[in-house]
This record gives sequence, structure tokens and C-alpha cells, in this order.
Amino acid sequence: MSGASTPISRSGRSTPLHLRDIVHDVIRHYRHEKDSEAHRIFRQSAGHKPKGSLPQTVNPDEETIPGIEHPGSTGVIYCSDRAMANGFSYASSHEWANLGQGAPEVGQIPGAPPRPTSIPLPEDSLEYAPTTGVKALREAVANLYNHQYRQGKLSQYTYENVCIVPGGRAGLSRVAAVVGDVYCSYQIPDYTAYDQVLSAFRRLVPVPTALDAENKYKLDVQQIKKDIRTQGLEVMIASNPRNPTGQVIEGEDLKSLVGTARESSVTLIMDEFYSWYMYPEDEEYGRSVSSAEFIDNVNQDPVVIVNGLTKNWRLPGWRVCWVLGPKNLITALSQSGSFLDGGANHPLQLAAIPLLDPERVMQEKVALQKHFKHKRDHVLKRLEELGLKVEVPPVATFYIWLNLEHLPAPLNNGLTFFEELLKEKTIVIPGIFFDINPAHRRNLFHSPCHHFVRLSFGPPLKDLDKGLDAIGRVLKKAKKEGGHAFGHSYKKSVDGVHQLDKLV
Repeated sequence: MSGASTPISRSGRSTPLHLRDIVHDVIRHYRHEKDSEAHRIFRQSAGHKPKGSLPQTVNPDEETIPGIEHPGSTGVIYCSDRAMANGFSYASSHEWANLGQGAPEVGQIPGAPPRPTSIPLPEDSLEYAPTTGVKALREAVANLYNHQYRQGKLSQYTYENVCIVPGGRAGLSRVAAVVGDVYCSYQIPDYTAYDQVLSAFRRLVPVPTALDAENKYKLDVQQIKKDIRTQGLEVMIASNPRNPTGQVIEGEDLKSLVGTARESSVTLIMDEFYSWYMYPEDEEYGRSVSSAEFIDNVNQDPVVIVNGLTKNWRLPGWRVCWVLGPKNLITALSQSGSFLDGGANHPLQLAAIPLLDPERVMQEKVALQKHFKHKRDHVLKRLEELGLKVEVPPVATFYIWLNLEHLPAPLNNGLTFFEELLKEKTIVIPGIFFDINPAHRRNLFHSPCHHFVRLSFGPPLKDLDKGLDAIGRVLKKAKKEGGHAFGHSYKKSVDGVHQLDKLV
């Protein structure tokens, strides 16, 4: 104790410096969900209560008829509902900045081919399409992957390796439906819909691994090999490039991951929806990434690829996507699709075929990468000017994983930051949605994603600036009024229900 100063408090009592610091630190870091209005609103939303083994009382908002349970919403759905509670409507969406948007802008961008403006409707397209998809489109997908990633390789994809599905979630659900009782590895943070997939298909036992900023959220292939040996993993699911961190594994690292799956007989499910969103520093535009490049035998290697028109072609409304894998998998997906979704839209499958022409695809990729790299650089610069320097800038996707820890409480957590921005007519996605936690038991304050938000630079530049201006206003208010100005006076979600009723 010698040498330690002992300051005098306002009450006249002395407090040892180190004890005072400890107490202040405990108070500063005191974290419990019930003490945060934003967290209470989240937990009160249908499907977000912790799932335990003890019987729970029936919530009339979650169970309207016996046996029905809410699975919990994805980040975009929850955030849209909360925005509606704060006055958002699709009729007035131009007044808002949606930096939570999980889709790219869909309009014309410089250098890209013209956008589709009409859809032919031949009479046979009015019939159901096969549950595996239109053969001509399946052939076009196989040919594109062979052209982009498998030139000179003996084993080539054919239409029998392709299943067309009505959206990425439908593809993941079809795959999950044909997987047996297995341990499934996934990484945190990752795509929010994996939470719902792992909750709904309970034969997949979730085994999480946390990625960290110090390693730039990079998949550790050596750790994966160790987990396979020690935990008996049989399935691994991952996005690459990664949502929400904007990182990517490629080259020798991706080759090693595919090789590990092959050698260990572990099924690797790769969500590659952002495969074109690569931002080269050397101006060599047009390069994309896929595990298809490192597969030896397309009918034997246990690698499943999910992709589609949603992100790369910037056609999210079409819901035309695909699963690529061994022939026997495609047969199984045809069966699961027959009871899960019935198949993708027939006319839009036919309309998609010319969009997969390799020359057109290259033009699309180059234009997309130039345009989105410009937007990425613009947003990163503006964030830094606001004092929000991004620790791990994105090298792919159109997302920024923004750490809020250095902001004053309570703005230093994603849910509160999100609620405050709603007051400014701006939407972001709180980081906790990327903590794949199927049971929802973890205290939100203990989540490794709690102090983050995901910002999307998918929208047009003018919308990005509108949202960044709103962030600037919140930070200016924090500097002027302090933390007491935040963390309260939020609209309740029940208001959002009334808003939805008005919109129907």
C-alpha cells in the first residue's frame, strides 16, 4: 500500500486509489440485460427469449395455437420491425437510410450490362418447374463454374451437379433437411440465418468456434483439423467471403480447407453468395473466389456450394439460386425440395439463362467491383473522420463490421446504438444477430458480437451519406450531452404491430 495516493472524496472519506479504480471499472462494465431498455425490447420480441429445459409460460404473442413456436427473426427482419415501430414504412422509405440492408443496390451501375426490364412468358413456363430446376439453367450454372474455376481439370460439373432453389435460405434448408444426426461446426460471427437453420433442423448439433479481430476473423484451418479429430465433426458451414466481417479465405488457405474436408470425410457447406465482391489493391478487377477451384472430383469431394443471382447479379427479388455438389446430393435435394419449397419460379429460371454467359458475367464482375470498392472506400473514410476507425476493413462483401467499444456507454453496444439511430431514421444491424446462438441462452452482454454493428454499403451512395450523417449527429449529441441522453425513450414493438396493420 505504500506509495499509493489516497484522494479525498466529496463526502470527506478517503478511498485507496486502486480500490476506487476497481469500483469504477466494475460500475463501468456492469452489464445485465434487465438494466438496458434496448435489450429488454429485444428479449420481448417473439422467439428471442432464452430456451431452457424448464417449462415456460405461454406468451400469447408467440403462441396463438397449441404447438406453435416462433423461431426468432433474422437481424434484417427484427430491425425492419423495430424501424416500423419508429415510423418507417415502405411508402416513406426514401426518408430513411437503410445501412442494415442485406442486399446490393439493384439499379444500373457504370460499365455493367443493361438491367433486365422484361420477362418472357412462354406457355410451358406456366407449368411447375422440376424441383431440381430447369435443365438448361442447370447446364448454364455448371458451364459457368467450369469456365471460371475448373479449366484444365479432368473432373467437370454437369447439370446433374446443380440444383436450382428459390433463394439461398431455401438451399440451406434443403441441405439441412438431408443431413443426419451430426456435429456441425460453424464460426462466430457469421450469417444470421444459420441460427434459424440450426434451430429448426435439430439433427445438426451446433459446435461453435469464435473468430477474433487479432487474426482478422480468418478461418484457422489447423484449428478446424484439430476440432475434427477431437470433437467428431462431420459437417462444417461457413460463408466465404464472410458476412458480416468482409473477410475471405482464398488461395492456399482455401485449398487446404477443401483438402481437409476431402481427407477427413467432413461435409463442407460453403455459402459463396459474395464471391464477386472482391476489392483488389492492384486494380486487377474481375477475379472471384470459389471452393470449386480446389475440388478434385466433383462427384466424390464432400463440398457443397450455395450461390445464386441474389448478390452477385444484384437480383435479390428473383429468388433464383443454386446448390452445387455431388450427383447423389442433388438427388437428395430434389426429394427434400418436393416437401420444403416445391421449386424455384419457372419463368425467372428461363430468364436467368442468358445472364450466366461467361462474357456477360465478366463485364458484370468488373463493373460491380469498381463500383462497390469506391463505395467501400468512401464509407471507410467518412467513418474515420467521425472517429470510428474500422479495425479490420473489409476486403470483400459489402459489409463493415464496426466495433463500438470505445464509444461512451451506453452507445458502446450494438442494440443501443441501433435504437438511437432509429430516432435519426437510420437502420443498422446489431452485432448480436451474428452470434449464432440457437438456444438464445447466452447473456447478450457476454456475446463476442455485442459491441458491434454491421453497416452495409450495399445501398446507393446518397443513402450511405444520409446514414453516415445520422451517425455523426448521434456522436455529436453524445459529445455535447453525455451518456445520460441515450438508452431510453424507445418506441415499443407493439407500436410496430399497429404500423404493420396500417400498411396491410
